[in-house]
Amino acid sequence: MRRDMDLYRKIVLELEAWDISPTAIMIVNVYNGEFPIAGYTEDEVYYHVQQIRMAGLIDEAGGGSSSGFGFRSLTPKGHDFADSVRDDRIWAMTKEGALKAGGLTLDLVLMLAKGFVKQQIEKKTGVQL
Repeated sequence: MRRDMDLYRKIVLELEAWDISPTAIMIVNVYNGEFPIAGYTEDEVYYHVQQIRMAGLIDEAGGGSSSGFGFRSLTPKGHDFADSVRDDRIWAMTKEGALKAGGLTLDLVLMLAKGFVKQQIEKKTGVQL
């Protein structure tokens, strides 16, 4: 299965929006329809959640199963990713820039998105970062 950075973004932003206690661990069964992402199959969502977990974007606190995942919170890297790609315009520029360069690794996407966010901050505040 090919990695889909749009799906990465949708999953991380969805998880960030969950209002759960910092001490709670949610066990989510992807194959029971507990974590639908519009336009994607359960197999695609499950695969990408596992990739996101392995990339260190979520803290699953040892939870999970062969049909789902445990979730406690985003990690600091996960929050950085969410903050960097939240804005639709920034995300579009990030994808366009990465595609022009011929690659979409997670680290490069994150650096490129942070670069666009930095440009916006400098433009709006006049402060050179």
